[in-house]
Amino acid sequence: MGYCERKICGNLRLLSKNSPVSSNTMYSASAISFPTFRLHCSIPTELSSCRPKLSRIRTNPSFGKPVQVPSPKLASFDGGLNEAFQRLDVSGNNSPIEAYAYVLELCGKSRALSQGRQLHCRLFKTFPAFEFDFLAGKLVFMYGKCASLDDAAKVFDEMRDRTAFAWNALIGAYVSNGEPASALSIYRNMRVEGVPLDLYSFPVLLKACGKLRDIRTGSELHCMLVKLGFNSTGFIVNALVSMYAKTDDLIAARRLFDAYQEKGDAVLWNSILSSYSTSGKSLETLQLFREMHMTGPASNSYTIVSALTACEGFSYAKLGKEIHAAVLKSTHSFEVYVCNALIAMYTRCGKMLEAGRILHLMNNADVVTWNSLIKGYVQNLMYKEALQFFCDMIAAGHKPDEVSLTSVIAASGRLSNLLAGMELHAYVIKHGWDSNLLVGNTLIDMYSKCNLTCYMGRAFLMMHEKDLISWTTVIAGYALNDCHVEALELFRDVAKKRMEIDEMMLGSILRACSVLKSMLIVKEIHCHILRKGLLDTVIQNELVDVYGKCRNMGYATRVFESIKGKDVVSWTSMISSSALNGNENEAVELFRRMAETGLSADSVALLCILSAAASLSALKKGREIHGYLLRKGFCLEGSIAVAVVDMYACCGDLQSAKAVFDRIERKGLLQYTSMINAYGMHGCGKASVELFDKMRHENVSPDHISFLALLYACSHAGLLDEGRRFLKIMELEYKLEPWPEHYVCLVDMLGRANCVVEAFEFVKMMKTEPTTEVWCALLAACRSHSEKEIGEIAAQRLLELEPKNPGNLVLVSNVFAEQGRWNDVEKVRAKMKASGMEKQPGCSWIEMDGKVHKFTARDKSHPETKEIYEKLSEVTRKLERESGYLADTKFILHNVDEGEKVQMLHGHSERLAIAYGLLRTPDRACLRITKNLRVCRDCHTFCKLVSKLFRRDIVMRDANRFHHFESGLCSCGDSW
Repeated sequence: MGYCERKICGNLRLLSKNSPVSSNTMYSASAISFPTFRLHCSIPTELSSCRPKLSRIRTNPSFGKPVQVPSPKLASFDGGLNEAFQRLDVSGNNSPIEAYAYVLELCGKSRALSQGRQLHCRLFKTFPAFEFDFLAGKLVFMYGKCASLDDAAKVFDEMRDRTAFAWNALIGAYVSNGEPASALSIYRNMRVEGVPLDLYSFPVLLKACGKLRDIRTGSELHCMLVKLGFNSTGFIVNALVSMYAKTDDLIAARRLFDAYQEKGDAVLWNSILSSYSTSGKSLETLQLFREMHMTGPASNSYTIVSALTACEGFSYAKLGKEIHAAVLKSTHSFEVYVCNALIAMYTRCGKMLEAGRILHLMNNADVVTWNSLIKGYVQNLMYKEALQFFCDMIAAGHKPDEVSLTSVIAASGRLSNLLAGMELHAYVIKHGWDSNLLVGNTLIDMYSKCNLTCYMGRAFLMMHEKDLISWTTVIAGYALNDCHVEALELFRDVAKKRMEIDEMMLGSILRACSVLKSMLIVKEIHCHILRKGLLDTVIQNELVDVYGKCRNMGYATRVFESIKGKDVVSWTSMISSSALNGNENEAVELFRRMAETGLSADSVALLCILSAAASLSALKKGREIHGYLLRKGFCLEGSIAVAVVDMYACCGDLQSAKAVFDRIERKGLLQYTSMINAYGMHGCGKASVELFDKMRHENVSPDHISFLALLYACSHAGLLDEGRRFLKIMELEYKLEPWPEHYVCLVDMLGRANCVVEAFEFVKMMKTEPTTEVWCALLAACRSHSEKEIGEIAAQRLLELEPKNPGNLVLVSNVFAEQGRWNDVEKVRAKMKASGMEKQPGCSWIEMDGKVHKFTARDKSHPETKEIYEKLSEVTRKLERESGYLADTKFILHNVDEGEKVQMLHGHSERLAIAYGLLRTPDRACLRITKNLRVCRDCHTFCKLVSKLFRRDIVMRDANRFHHFESGLCSCGDSW
């Protein structure tokens, strides 16, 4: 509450009955002197009959703004503020009262508070009380313009006879200084005191209503205007239109505009154009602009700026250029205000070259000009250019402000350019911007993006003032940089301070909890959200995602089903959670349900569901999803194209993957890598090498991932020499330090080539400490080629590195079993049982009629179990009878009799899937089967024989690669 408001609400003197000035007195020539009219610079000419002094004002036809003609008494005072003061000093006490009023106005316009106070003291000594009351109104006006509300209120409180002009000046002072609520409070006291409103009270009051979005008070003022008959006055209509626009009632604003008969006033057009453009109604703004151009008054700079503001995005670039062409033909082409609007328009449309040209053509560029360009470069992701223009701005002699500093600090953060960010931080401290809240928040974000959390924390602690954005930014910074414990500690500090918590902060802290897999903390935060009533769709979506990542699908499902207005993000979160937890079938079903609701999937949802289809090897589902994204207009580019290629490759349809890859217009590193990986999965090593060479020929530089895909392809195709060559190219030509995964591929290649000793020597000579994956690859090679001694070493190292990894223990157990060391096998298995570890069960699935059927080893849960086992027995007898098939029981690594080993082999999950496929598909139809583990050698032989005797192509994907069985042969060449 402002000073004056407190006084008015408290012990404000009651005015006498004669205090309110009547309308006749208010508008008499004797009561109002010439300087009063200088304040109301937009008085319409239709009121000239009511105001005798208006004969001194004439209108410039070009701009529709009144031009002041000084009276003879003030002719000697016409000029600058200093000159006016000198003339007052020369004239002494003989200066007319109008001269003092005029100089007070000059002080207000020049924001010369010190000189205004000097003049105030002089007036107090010079004029008697009855003359001073008139000048007191001018003092209120002057102090308001100089943003000294306390002085304005004090002068007002000391006035004996407060005129409507004084009340208007005080109300205007509070509105223009950002206290519209206090202004309306003063207005209500004005009504209580019985002071009648005049024509000039309404514009400033309506402006206050607009700032407060107070539609109720604004409507009351509108009703009063109608009663007083002022509602058809030009500048009143302008104020009403602006008020309704700012209170989001564009319908009422347009109704007023359409009802006003005299549309020759450019100010009125500017009001409605500005209302539409600031409300984001681009099309309506441009339609009105065209109508004004055809039938209305001549456009001025404000009109042009409103039209340019409406040009938002690439689709409006052409219209923006047309307006630019019209500006060049007008007299406004060199106005800074218009040029800045043109630059801002081009930056919003992504036309940075054109924006830069305007700057180079300007002779009077200001800070706003440079800020528009710097901000535009940041918005258009041209961060290096933003930094360069910032340097040019300083070189041109302009001092950066809050906008330029925050923009360029954000640019250095996006570039992860720590050196530039620290230099800017030093500049901020040197020039006193370190106390600015917005600059401080941007510095925190910059250090976060540069992955320097220690400096981020210091910048946060050194801030003089912190708001909710500061806390949210630093918490998000810690969460993004994997400092999840620090993020949680800061969140607890926020809760202790009883600060408001917004959805962004909750999202950041929930993501931190999802990484920590801390269900207890997630539930605590969930309870806090419920207690505070913060639960909305955005937070519910985050909770679904977090519970999914914490492997608690029960809670995720419960939260998802409780969301009343499920949006695309809700469905996407649930789909991704289901896929992440191995419920790919559920993910596909959720996608179908989402489509039934009429919601269109976004790119994130499509990526999730394509990944789920790939995991299931559900080719039919994958094709349906591919068709869906084509129908919805998604382009085959970027991550979508990569996901479609991966889906077809993982579903065993290499030809479709190649066809999709060939249709991609702009191929980048991701697209090439996905196709190289697809070839590698299907054993087409030479095709991978050819495509890699083609990628390099197209000047696409490979990275670690693309080299990994290539080495994987070389490994499964037995291309040892090529693998060695590419590893050297990676290190020497591209200066990429190999990851442990690259070494795994080379060890695997050497093992497949029966170079186990060389592989062991390579492992010993590695630059980095061999990981468990490296020892696993070496142990697998020893198992394949019966290298017992090196196998013992590899097994020992595995158990030392990860003694609680069930996969490693199973591999070691299998090696012991093949060597007949059953006592050691029992020890390993007993250790697993004591630790609560279980071997991952073998599982295979096959897609049939759009449904995925899942089988585990010796599974009897399927509704057609009887028919499946009968078909499997029939197939096995035929293989034994016609191909001499005999089960190779040495792959059953259990200490049981031969008969039981044969039964265990016959119950392997892939055989059940093949039997079901033969039972339910037409003759010669291709069978596509997926297994979660590596297919054993006996089942591999079984598949080859089925493909020959039953004339069926079988595409099987196991944990290592794809096997294409055709006419008794396999694409892997019996080496996998």
